[in-house]
Order: sequence, then C-alpha cells, then structure tokens
Amino acid sequence: MIAVCNFLKFGVILLAVLVCACGKDEGYYDRKNPNEGFDGTVLSYLESKPGIYDSLLRVVRRLGLEDVLRDSTVTVFAPSNASFQLALTNLNNLRKRNDRDPEYLENVDKTQLDTMVAQYIIRGYYTSDSLKTKDGLTLLSTRFGYPMHARLNDNSSSGFVNGGPNSIQFSDTKRSLFERDWVSTTTGSVNIAASNGVVHVLSPDHVFGFDDFSRRLTYIPPPPNLFFLIGGTYQAEREAGAGPDSREASKYAFDGIPGTKFLVGGMGSVWLQYELNEPAIANAYTITTGYDSEAYPERDPADWTLLASNDGENWITLDNRLDEEFAQNAITRVYRINNRTAYKFYRLNITRVRSGSTLQIGDFTVNRDE
Repeated sequence: MIAVCNFLKFGVILLAVLVCACGKDEGYYDRKNPNEGFDGTVLSYLESKPGIYDSLLRVVRRLGLEDVLRDSTVTVFAPSNASFQLALTNLNNLRKRNDRDPEYLENVDKTQLDTMVAQYIIRGYYTSDSLKTKDGLTLLSTRFGYPMHARLNDNSSSGFVNGGPNSIQFSDTKRSLFERDWVSTTTGSVNIAASNGVVHVLSPDHVFGFDDFSRRLTYIPPPPNLFFLIGGTYQAEREAGAGPDSREASKYAFDGIPGTKFLVGGMGSVWLQYELNEPAIANAYTITTGYDSEAYPERDPADWTLLASNDGENWITLDNRLDEEFAQNAITRVYRINNRTAYKFYRLNITRVRSGSTLQIGDFTVNRDE
C-alpha cells in the first residue's frame, strides 16, 4: 500500500510539472525576445532613458532630426553613450599624435556627422522577426537611402542550440555586395516598440560610425590631382594575379576611390606610373592604404622612391621614404616635395611592404600644391 501511494504521489508531481511546462512554454523552450512596449514616439523613448542615449540625442538635436524620430515610421539601431565615447577617444588620440586640438560632438564636422548618424535611422518598421530570412535584409537609411544590412542571429543558451535570446547583426555594407567588406556590430536588446517605430539597442562595445569616425573627421583633402586635371595614362609594372579585370587589379590604384584597391603578391619591387598628357610640376603626391573589413598593415607600403622623367628612360629621384607607417586602412597621406620642374612621367617604386610579400594599395596620385 505504501509503495502504491508513493507511486501515485510521484505520478501526480510528474503530471503537474508537465502541465506547468506546457502551459508556460507550449511544450518547448521559447527563445523569443518579448517585445517591450513604450507609450510614445521613438524620440520620447530615447529621451526617457537619461544616461544612456544623451550623446545620440545631442547629435539628433544638432542636426535637426527630432521630426524624423517623432513623425516618421523608423527603425532605430540605437548607439549608447559608450559607443560615442569610444569613437571620440579614438579620434582625439589620433589628433593628439598629430598635435591637433580635441574635438567633441558639438564641434565636429556637421556634414560628416550627419551622414554617419543617418546610418542608424532606417526607413520603415523592422522587428527582429522580419529579419529571419537566411540572407537578412538590406535596409535604407532615412535621409540618404544609404544601404545598411540586418540579419537575425540565433544564440545558444543553457544547452539549447539556437535557444538563447535573439540578437541582430547590423552592418555597414560600404556599398559592397561582398560581406567580407562589411563592418558589423550586434544588438544588446531588440524590439522596443514605440508608436511610430521600433528601437534595437546596439552593444556598448560598438564604436559609433563603425570604422569611419576617426578617418572621416581627420581627413584633409589633398591638393589637386594632376591626372584628373590634365589627363594621361597610367601603368603598373605588373598586374594582380587574377588579371586586369579582377576586383583587385592595378587600375584601382589610380581611380581615386578609397574603397577599391590594387593587390599583388610576390613583392620584390613594384612600380606605379603616370604618363601625363603634357609635362607638369608635381610638388606633392599621395598614397592611400587599401581598404579591408579587417586591417592588414603588413601589406602597406613601407619603403619607396618617387621618380620623374620626361622621356620614360632617364629618371631622377624626387623623394625617398624608408620605414613608413600608416595609422589605419583606407587612410590618405600627403607627401610634399621640393620640385619646380615639369615632368611628363611620375613613377612610385615600392621596394618593401611592412612584412611579408603582398602589396596592397588603395590609391597613388601626383598633385599640384598651389
């Protein structure tokens, strides 16, 4: 009788557990993030979180974007104060090394700030569920239609594969079709529903502006490019391994677009050359490092010589550099030279990269510094 009673008690307990489990999770582990509702606009939601979105709001007000966050249907991937602090710290560390005064959100270049903050404010209403497709979705920024990308990630939790809370991978596409060129971050929380949109909160280790904040706010336009001013032809000593029509061909070292690059292996030396339509005085030149989603400083030029000629046969040295370093990828450095003679040919002869045997360069130009 005692054994029967114990068995019945065990059965009742087991049944209760199963009923509770099914009633709570419908028989399985529910890994969805619950929507957090907010009775107000996206703008008022951000304003209701003092100490978290103060920097974002400061930028929004400086740029006059309050109406966008209040009256338009938007999805905001919200960077916190920590994201702005990381960006400003990186910027001012770089400015300090160049003996320049620090900058802050109140005085950084307004145009650059506008295009960067626009990346976080997306047209339309996108919850995490709408991003479940295998390849994610291309999202367009509200002000400029800039293409961003978002995809739902499934995380593991407590032994459940894909059983953790959802997060969104949010990416700056750099206008590239290739994911390897994108710069990405993830959300810390998602689906905060406001009356005119939804807010997804970015992880605090995200650097505002993705990888562009420091580069764009320390950029000083180089002098006029002689090739674009008077025309001519360009040439490289040898071509990329995949040929002259490949995505890393030598022609991309002369196109003036930082997002493209020339890549060639087997470094001994490689020269890049302009033949101008007519002789002209170049008293400056630029080198732009190649762009990648990851930095490859070992591929940057380190040693080179700038040569000049009027017949393509007899050359003189205008400048010689040894052990040069670049602070980051896709950065342009201007080198000024003491030259008062007009030449038709200008050749950059790169003899060493930082390490290894692969050269990567975004652009080379010869310039007239008025």
